[in-house]
Parts: sequence; structure tokens; C-alpha cells
Amino acid sequence: MMEILKKIDDILISWGISPSSADMLDSFIAFALVLAIAFLADALCRKILLKVVAQLVKKTKATWDDIVFDRKVMVHLSRMVAPIIIYIFVPVAFAESTSSTMDFIRRICLIYIIITFLSFVNSFLKAVYCVYSEREQFRDRPLKGMLQTMQVILWLVGGIVVVGELIDRDPLSLLAGLGASAAILMLVFKDSIMGFVSGVQLSANDMLKVGDWIAMPKYGADGTVIEVTLNTVKVRNWDNTITTIPPYLLVSDSFQNWRGMLESGGRRVKRSINIDMTSVRFCTPEMLAKYRKIQLLKDYVEQTEVVIEKYNAENGIDNSILVNGRRQTNLGVFRAYLTAYLKSLPDVNQELTCMVRQLQPTDHGIPMELYFFCALKDWVPYEGVQADVFDHVLAIIPEFDLQVFQLPSGRDFRRAFGEVE
Repeated sequence: MMEILKKIDDILISWGISPSSADMLDSFIAFALVLAIAFLADALCRKILLKVVAQLVKKTKATWDDIVFDRKVMVHLSRMVAPIIIYIFVPVAFAESTSSTMDFIRRICLIYIIITFLSFVNSFLKAVYCVYSEREQFRDRPLKGMLQTMQVILWLVGGIVVVGELIDRDPLSLLAGLGASAAILMLVFKDSIMGFVSGVQLSANDMLKVGDWIAMPKYGADGTVIEVTLNTVKVRNWDNTITTIPPYLLVSDSFQNWRGMLESGGRRVKRSINIDMTSVRFCTPEMLAKYRKIQLLKDYVEQTEVVIEKYNAENGIDNSILVNGRRQTNLGVFRAYLTAYLKSLPDVNQELTCMVRQLQPTDHGIPMELYFFCALKDWVPYEGVQADVFDHVLAIIPEFDLQVFQLPSGRDFRRAFGEVE
């Protein structure tokens, strides 16, 4: 390079240019050559090398390298070629010139290299996020929040380095000086810092994942988590509206996560029907004979009747009075039927709690509660099983000489007053 500069200098002097002017001109001519070489190398990388590599990538079976090229990660990397060449060869071009010009050009090149490198790393992080977010084992992880956290740290550190180069200060001294303004930084980045810490807690404690069904009525959220970012958790409600919640509220406040139900053996059904207390009575022999014909009740009625007759005989009970001794009631037989009915259904998980119980009587009758777990946990099939069960219960109640309690309607009043409908 020095020989080239000397030859350029000799040619300029032979043209009648003064030696001082020739020294200045040959420096700029050398700098122009450096620029030409730098942009030629940049064009070769973009037009030839990147295209060749892209063709090779398309022939591979792996998909991650395709995503890297789609995200233009290598394009950002190729943009560093020209400024690096200029940064290296500028001292040669301005070897005999003032150092201020050389320092200015090198500083501009270094800033451009830093920004391009930050863009390369940012694109690479996005490509890595795309690769892992499509994998089944990582779909329920808050990867986007982690990506945004790394991006914030990347650009924050990069910005400090760039500012240090602009004002000719050591970046480490700038970082030390930021300690004095930490309170201001914490105020500015309060939501991001709280979101990052909350995201770590949510992930570490396995409290929330993408795809979870959560309910947070206080903030109008009841649906599926579709995205967990640094500052927001997006929930698609069942009416297809979107609710955004700051992550720190999920840590500081309470919310209901239905993942446990989805991972368990069934979805709970807990519903009761009110029975009119005036329809409860002792079973007559005719009623027992009728109940014996019901397949699910035959064994229960016969076994219970044997136990009752044995007890009454051993204790010398006078059966002429109904209040004496033990007797079966239509409500008790009905409860036994419901228990046997639930245990016969294939869509009821028999390994979990399954029972029929009476609740505290109220002025609306005796609540007969069915408590069981449906093996079908998806919403529509679950509601279908629940509806089928209670359709059957409502239809079977009159067969046990019981009545459902409900408040009187206008039709009931017209019937009571003898009005014809």
C-alpha cells in the first residue's frame, strides 16, 4: 500500500502539483481506493456468497437454517464487511495525514459496526425464537418475554457503547456513572423490570403457560393465554375478546388456572335439584314391587329390605304403625338409583369422587346434589354429558312419586283458580 501511495505521489508531482498538495491528494485517492475495495467486497458478499449459501441451505433437510435466512440474519452480518475493511485500512490511507481525520472516520466506522452487530444479534435472537416457538416442548414457555428481555439488555448495552464512542469515553465509566441515576432508570423501566421479574417467577414456579385456561374476573379475563411478553399477558376470552394483564398482577393478585383440571382425570359436575318435601313418604309394598323392576335398583331394594326386616324382627317392632322400626323412603330409593345411574355411565370417571347427597333443606325444598367428574373435559362434550344426566334425572323423578320444587308461575295460579287455559 505504501508503494502504491508513493507511485500516486510521484504521478501527481509529475503533473505539476506541489509536494504538500500531492501528499494530501494521494491520501484521499488511497481512501477512495479503500472505499472501492470495501464496497466491492460488500457486493460480492451480498450478490454471490449469500446467494450460494442460500441455495445450499435450501437443499438441507433442517428447517432452522431456512428460518435464519428468512429472518435476514446473514444479511445483517454481511453489512459489517465494508466498515470493517474501511476501519482496518484507513490508517494506511492517512498514514502521513493528520490523525484527526483518520480518527473521525474510524470512529464513524466503529459506530456503524456496533449498530450492525447489534442488528445481527437481534435478528439472530428472533430467528432462535421462531425456531423454538414452533417446537411442541417449548410452545407453552414464555419465550417471547425472554426474547424481549434480551433485546432490552442488548440495545441498552449497545446504546451505552455507542454513546461512549461518540463522546470518546470508556463505556465502563459510563456504566459506573449510570449508578447515580439508577432511581431514574428504575422509574422509566419500572414496568419492564417488574414484568421481567414476574415472568421469571411465573415460569420458575410453573404458574402460567401459553395455552392455559385462566380466570381472573377482577380484570375481565376468562379464557386461554395466547401470549406472554415482557409487559403483558394476553388472554383470549371465550367471547373472542382479548384481555391484556401486566405479569406482575398475576403474581401479586390471585387467578384461577384450569390446567390442573385439564391434566386430571375429569371435570367436576356439581349441581343439585330441589325436591318438594311434601312428596317424601315411606315406601308401600306396591312401591317396592315397582322399584324391584328397575334394573339398577333391584339388588339395592332387595338387600335393604332384608336388612330392615331382620332389624325389625330382632327388635320386636310393631309394623302396624309406620313410625315404628325402619322403613325405606322414596327419597332414599331415589338417591340410591341416582348413585347407581352415575356409576353406570361410561363418561363418568369412576376413579374420582362420585356421590349423590342431600343438602340442607330450605324454603325451596330439599336440594339433591349430584357430585361427579365427567371424563370428557372439553367444553362442548362436557356440557352435553351434564345436560343428558339432568334430563334423565328430571324425567325419572315422577317414577319415584316425588315432585320437583319450583316457584309457582302464572299458569299455576290460573289452574288454582279454576281458569281454563
